[in-house]
Amino acid sequence: MTALSGDQGECHVLVLQGGGALGSYQAGVVEAMQEGGVAPDWVAGISIGAINAAIVAGNPPERRIEQLHAFWDQVTSGFQVSPWWPGEQARSVFNEVSANFGATFGVAGFFLPRVPPPYMFPPGAPEALSYYDTGLLRRTLLDLVDFDRINRRETRLSIGAVNIRTGNFTYFDNHRDVIGPEHIMASGALPPGFPPVEIDGEHYWDGGLVSNTPLQHVLDNERRRDLMIFQVDLFSARGPMPRTLSEAAEREKDIRYSSRTRMNTDDQMEIRKAKTAFRRLAEKLPPELRQDPDVAFLLEVSHENTVSILQLIYRRKTYEGNAKDYEFSRQTMLEHWAAGRSDVRRSFRHRDWLARCRPDQGVAVFDLTRDARD
Repeated sequence: MTALSGDQGECHVLVLQGGGALGSYQAGVVEAMQEGGVAPDWVAGISIGAINAAIVAGNPPERRIEQLHAFWDQVTSGFQVSPWWPGEQARSVFNEVSANFGATFGVAGFFLPRVPPPYMFPPGAPEALSYYDTGLLRRTLLDLVDFDRINRRETRLSIGAVNIRTGNFTYFDNHRDVIGPEHIMASGALPPGFPPVEIDGEHYWDGGLVSNTPLQHVLDNERRRDLMIFQVDLFSARGPMPRTLSEAAEREKDIRYSSRTRMNTDDQMEIRKAKTAFRRLAEKLPPELRQDPDVAFLLEVSHENTVSILQLIYRRKTYEGNAKDYEFSRQTMLEHWAAGRSDVRRSFRHRDWLARCRPDQGVAVFDLTRDARD
């Protein structure tokens, strides 16, 4: 694979959406990016994306894939059998059995069913707020992630969560916060399955409750350096009309957690076009008007970097259903991983990617694998 070429001053950003068991697709993306000579300067993640992001930022480049494999091998160790017979109908049954197995018995290194169950605890008790205990995840993170490395800021890390008391979205960022395993766990504390996580006297839930894609945080916090963003989404905003209640539930989940990714990027393109137009207009003003405070202010806020976004979107298989984000079988994990690796390789070979140049309007968006499954 050809290594990424471009301006050495460009900041490479990896943006990882939440999506539970689908997160092994992101691990495949990271592996193929590394094969292509791309090391992220900044990783932003939510939920399972926060876990993958922490593993990437918390390990040197030469150990990242090894540690991602260690995590995904561990969480899929409970259901390693293969589908019993060929065919999509049989595979659909297999996936449902696997998902129910994990929901009943838990996932190794991740979570266990709460015993006794939450309804046996008094209101207000921490154990009364979730069906599962995620203490295993804390130990897994401490084993696989070097938090000292994260806090040395060798790679920027941003993690999204929701403050339960205020309902506000919060980002924990190693450029201003000391990051520990609790910050990663807070980002993935999806209720009512997982318990809230307390940080500095406040309690947090999964960031996907408000926005499942940390793209906006990146765009809001870097306006000087040019950005090359690898945006890895686990839910596709596009999809077919459902035919059954089960398909309707899956489609609703896809729409809810895709976080209007395309709409957000389209909005950014329009905003940046308007800023570019104002800067062109300001150049035509007579000198006395250029000194006007309002013009000076607008020139300042209209300064923009260029942004290139490579969208890598996991597109469901026909046999996958509403349980796809908590179906932790080894077989499915390997398929998701291979899909992520394949999508990056195809994108890096695509003529549009090879011919890309500095965006004229400030933002360029590439979705180069859509034809494979849409």
